[in-house]
Amino acid sequence: MKAEGEYINDVYDPGGETKYGISKRQYPSLDIPRLTLAEAKAIYHRDYWVPIKGVELPWPIAALVLDTAINQGVDVAKRLMQKALGVTQDGLFGPVTLQALKTQLPDDVAAIFLADRALRYTGTRNFDRYGRGWFKRLFALTMEVNR
Repeated sequence: MKAEGEYINDVYDPGGETKYGISKRQYPSLDIPRLTLAEAKAIYHRDYWVPIKGVELPWPIAALVLDTAINQGVDVAKRLMQKALGVTQDGLFGPVTLQALKTQLPDDVAAIFLADRALRYTGTRNFDRYGRGWFKRLFALTMEVNR
């Protein structure tokens, strides 16, 4: 929530109106300016935490995958994690992916995951405008999960 902030309506942001990271483009029926923090948390839980199987992921992997899902999409988060684990990138967190998480060192997986996430940012539209902020978000998250 700290990375997402309050209400903004940046004309260069393809998400349009955004509050707490919830965008009008993603949720066109929501009244974004009136969105409450409790509503945003419920959306995060339902649409991001549950689909990434957050309760089954070890720390700090759960936090990293959740932040990626919110910022870059659930499918991207899952595929980046699968890439870091060296398993088929099918976007499904099934038994193969979850077993691979149990057999590899979380810090090693996290480092590869973060590197791949940073590299993906460089090819994202508006990187020239938002890239510094995206990297700041990535590095701040890394420091936060290592406290």
